Amino acid sequence: MTFKQFSLDKRIMDAIKASGYTAPTPIQSRSIPKILKGHDVMGLAQTGTGKTAAFTIPILQNLLTGQNRQLRALILAPTRELAEQIHLTSVSLGKGTGLRSIAIYGGVSKNSQVSKLRKGVNIAIACPGRLLDLVGDKHIDLSHIKILVLDEADRMCDMGFIPDIRRIIKLLPTQRQTLCFAATMPDDIKNLTNKILKEPVRIQVGKMAPTKSVAHTLYPVPQALKKSLLFAMLKQTPTGRLLIFTRTKYRARNLARDLAKRGYRAEALQGNMSQNKRQRAIDGFRGNKYDILVATDVASRGIDVVDISHVINYDIPDSSETYTHRIGRTGRANKTGEAFTFASTEDTRLVREIEQALGSPIERRTLQDFKYGNFVPEKQFQGKYSKQKPSALSRRRRRKRRTRHKPKKTHTRS
Repeated sequence: MTFKQFSLDKRIMDAIKASGYTAPTPIQSRSIPKILKGHDVMGLAQTGTGKTAAFTIPILQNLLTGQNRQLRALILAPTRELAEQIHLTSVSLGKGTGLRSIAIYGGVSKNSQVSKLRKGVNIAIACPGRLLDLVGDKHIDLSHIKILVLDEADRMCDMGFIPDIRRIIKLLPTQRQTLCFAATMPDDIKNLTNKILKEPVRIQVGKMAPTKSVAHTLYPVPQALKKSLLFAMLKQTPTGRLLIFTRTKYRARNLARDLAKRGYRAEALQGNMSQNKRQRAIDGFRGNKYDILVATDVASRGIDVVDISHVINYDIPDSSETYTHRIGRTGRANKTGEAFTFASTEDTRLVREIEQALGSPIERRTLQDFKYGNFVPEKQFQGKYSKQKPSALSRRRRRKRRTRHKPKKTHTRS
């Protein structure tokens, strides 16, 4: 399939070609025709499979007719980085159409956002909190919204945005097209989408697990030796652009500083940074100023850099879903990538959970000539992996089921 089969406007087709798109991905080929026809869509696909273009392209096409400077499409995103990424995609694919978009998020002055809104925009990509602030100040009018998109809906659920999303939905016209895209489907999102989507087309591409283009490796190591292992690994392993995830802001900042002292072009990305500094870090990473970005999970979604060759989980993520989103930063656009995870003895439960999500054990590896001291990596995480191993909850449910159907005993006194 090619993009020509969607009968898109020539200006959008030219922008698609100029942006480097060659053929639609599975989520794009299945979503774009349905969105163009006005259907509500529930789209589930792995991170890095092209979900942003899957809704941006048909939105641009559908907005070509109508009021030139009227806000008619609203895209909600969980983080500033993702909102900015979607905005850049909208600008790139909408080049030449005359359609205008704006990214709305906190951490920066409202003045520039208000100024752009006054000049007129067609598409708003917004984080819920700042959007509600602007609504409260009467700087934005949502009464003409024709298309609503919830992007990375599962992440918005994780970050506690569901109440804000419900408030925003009450401000929108009931007659609209609603699109929801995510990598996973927690219960809160199921409940929400069941109420706001009307006869939706449900599209799922692949299993909700990390993409097949990524190779996974586990490095057992005690917490105290992680930094030494990382430095030794960087000396031995040829890498392109490298994304390192830590669990805390403090660790991200200090690790980036220590890497820079050793001569690496490294920068941190964490929540205590101002929005301008965060954007400079992302732009520097995207534009080859930095080879290494050390980030907390604020960046696990929203960094759209195609040529990240490696993701290193310096700290193991707190769930298999977070692992999926972190690893989705590499192996993008049909390229291959590698994911290295440093794991300590106390991470056994999380290792098992991630392996369950992958559907296979992760390869264990040690670094040649690295001094582990008294720690024996070969003895860590050696429990038998079972793909079909039931959870504790499943076992309890089966016991209840057996008890429910088991005939009651009758006791007679002698």
